[in-house]
Amino acid sequence: MIFLKRQLPLAITFVMGVAFALQYYIPHPVSEEAITKVSDWMKIISGFALVLGIASVFHVHAVKIRRQAPGWGYSGVLFAAIVTTMAVGFWSGGESKADGGQTAFGWLYDYTMVPLQGTMFSILAFFIASAAYRAFRARSPEASVLLVSAVVVMMGRVPLGQTLLPGMQISIGQFIFKIPGAWDITQWLMNVLNSAVRRAILIGVSMGSVGLSLKIILGKERSYLGGGKDQ
Repeated sequence: MIFLKRQLPLAITFVMGVAFALQYYIPHPVSEEAITKVSDWMKIISGFALVLGIASVFHVHAVKIRRQAPGWGYSGVLFAAIVTTMAVGFWSGGESKADGGQTAFGWLYDYTMVPLQGTMFSILAFFIASAAYRAFRARSPEASVLLVSAVVVMMGRVPLGQTLLPGMQISIGQFIFKIPGAWDITQWLMNVLNSAVRRAILIGVSMGSVGLSLKIILGKERSYLGGGKDQ
């Protein structure tokens, strides 16, 4: 039992991790066919994982409703939404009509999910504005740089800023000097400074992903077994 619970999952993880890593460096038809087969199995396992996740959601919220815990009414709404969506999806078959019309499932998505998403993002706009106000207060040199950059970018993104700060050219003798406007400065900030910072963050995230993957393959990280590292 200990072997099945601990050593066998670690062995499978090690073998599959090494195989997936080596596959990128072996451009052979056998290797490509193997990765295709494994990808198909991953899709099948993902389907079972989706069913398991739905069952887990039903169980958690069913317990919440039965105990009438705080907010259990929202769990009831979630139950009704899931059941209704699944019933409509199975009934409509998930296919488009022959005449190009809208199915019942498409109508349910367009007139419930899309408005709810719009409402959620509208509410998030107020939280973003509040966070921006707190972040842009010039209490340090770094915050001052962030404030100036944010103001310049916002001025370059709206028509009013482009009207107030347009680009221009000045001729002095045989020399022509171009003074960048708000749009030009915004483009430079986004394409040069912002791109450099974004790439640095992506490099750091990639190195962290590689490190975590090596820990999982080598068996140093075992939290996915459900008992923590030492399990």
